Amino acid sequence: MISPWDRWYSTSCCLCCHVRTGTIILGIWYMLINAVVLLILLTALSDPDQYHLTSAELAHDLDVMDDANMCIATAISLLMILICGMATYGAYKQHAAWIIPFFCYQIFDFALNTLVAVSVVVYPNTIQDYLQQLPGNFPYKEEIMSTNNACLVFVVLLFVGCILAFKAYLIGCVWNCYRYVSGRGTTEVLVYVTTNDTTVLLPPYDDTMAVPVKHAPPPYTSA
Repeated sequence: MISPWDRWYSTSCCLCCHVRTGTIILGIWYMLINAVVLLILLTALSDPDQYHLTSAELAHDLDVMDDANMCIATAISLLMILICGMATYGAYKQHAAWIIPFFCYQIFDFALNTLVAVSVVVYPNTIQDYLQQLPGNFPYKEEIMSTNNACLVFVVLLFVGCILAFKAYLIGCVWNCYRYVSGRGTTEVLVYVTTNDTTVLLPPYDDTMAVPVKHAPPPYTSA
């Protein structure tokens, strides 16, 4: 019986490219996004007067929390660039262990988006509360707030559902890349013998080549 993991295993992903190629592209794309975010944060930290938020805009009394949050966001961006770089390097050099941190990040991100969808279902009024916190010059704010709450919940759930489906597909691609790279490092090969329905496990190639070669006996000479 084929297991669910083997049933969904494939070496090709979107646009019929290989899972290694897809993982490399995905890692580079995430690195570019986090690099842009890091550049914006570093620019804001270098020029605090231009990007400074007052206590009224932050809705609390401590302006120092603005700089603290930006430092934390900068550290997270650096960590994400490192994780994405490890995944790209691991897929390119076929090192399966380097892909695991990026795969764990994908699982964590998928879980957070799932919690968002659950919170919208359990507390549908949070959408209206979020819309009220938007700036007054936000485009179509009044029109959106005047829409029926049930319709807003449906639209948000549909949008989040599409995002979750896409993220689940990317998780599957990275997982298939990990399995492919792990399988490439395995030297054991199964050979199925159809005569007696048994399975023969061949020894690794290196062990076979390590067996000393028996020298031929000396030639027979007549007395």
